[in-house]
Amino acid sequence: MSGVDNLRELHGLPVVDFEHGADGSTLPAADAVAWRVRVNPYDDDDPTWEKVFERFLESVDPAGVRALVVGQWGESYEEDSSYPIGLIVAAADRLTSLKAIFIGDMTYEESEISWIQQSDVTVLLTAFPHLVELGVRGSCEGEEGELRFPPVAHAGLRSLTLESGGLPAEAVRGVLDSDLPALERLELWLGVSGYGGTTGLPDLAPLLSGTRFPRLEHLGLRNSEIQNEIAAAVASAPVVARLRTLDLSNGVLGDEGAAALLEGQPLTHLDVLDLHHHFLSEEMEARLTASLAPHGVRLDLSERNKPWGDGGRANRYTAVAE
Repeated sequence: MSGVDNLRELHGLPVVDFEHGADGSTLPAADAVAWRVRVNPYDDDDPTWEKVFERFLESVDPAGVRALVVGQWGESYEEDSSYPIGLIVAAADRLTSLKAIFIGDMTYEESEISWIQQSDVTVLLTAFPHLVELGVRGSCEGEEGELRFPPVAHAGLRSLTLESGGLPAEAVRGVLDSDLPALERLELWLGVSGYGGTTGLPDLAPLLSGTRFPRLEHLGLRNSEIQNEIAAAVASAPVVARLRTLDLSNGVLGDEGAAALLEGQPLTHLDVLDLHHHFLSEEMEARLTASLAPHGVRLDLSERNKPWGDGGRANRYTAVAE
C-alpha cells in the first residue's frame, strides 16, 4: 500500500504550487506560503525542474522564502534527489530566510514511495545552518537511490521526518549518531524488508535509551512490520518519560504490542498516543481507553484493520510500503 498525500502545510504555512507560467504580480508574498516546485515529466510541454526553479527565484523574492517543498523533479525513479538538492544548495546565498525544506512530496499517482530515488540529504543541513525543519519522502532499495543520512552536526534543526516504505538501517544509525541538540520532533517511517527496510531494534537502541536529543518531545516510530516489537521496547524505554507525544501508527500493531504498552512504564503523562491504522481487538481498544483517557491522554485508535484474507499475524500490513 502507499497511502501518502501531498503536503498541505509546512512550517505552519499553507503549501502553494508555484505556477511557472503565472504573472509574478499575482503570486503570494514570498514569506506567506510554503512554495512547492514540481514538474510533470510526462508532459512534453513542461520545462525541466531546473528551469522552473530558476523562474521561481526570479518571480518571488528568494530572500523572503521561508519554506520550500520539492515535488516531482522528473522521472524520480530514474534520477535521484541530488538533482533538485544540488540546485537548492547552489541558491543558498539567495534563500537566506529558508527555515523548512521537504524533499519528495509525491503521491502514488506520481511515484510509489519506494520508487522515489533519494540521495544524501544532509548536504541541505550543511548549506542551511538556520534550517529548523527537514522532511524527506522515499528511498529505493539498493545503493542507487537509497536515502543516505551520514552523521551531521546542526545546532538549529528542531524537526526531522523520514518517510519511507523501507528505511535503511544505515540512514537511521546516521540520524542517531548526529549532533542535533535542538531536535524536538523525530519521525521515522521504518517500512518493510521487502522494500529495503533493514532497521531493527538494535539500531534504535541509542534513541530508546534517552541518551540522544535532549529536547525531544515527539517521537514517531511508524509504519513498521515490527511494530509490536517496537511497542514492547518502547514500554520500558527511558526516552518515553520526557515525551509529550508518541506515535506508533501505520504499522502492524496488534493486541500483543498494545498489551506490552499497558504493562510497561506509565504513559499517563503523554498528551497524545497515536496508534491509528492498527490490528487491535475491540477489547484491547477499550482497555487502552480506560487506562489512558481518564488522565487526559488523547488516543487515536482510528482505522482498525483486518489481516489480508482474514488471515493471521503474517497477513497484517503497513499503511505505506511500495
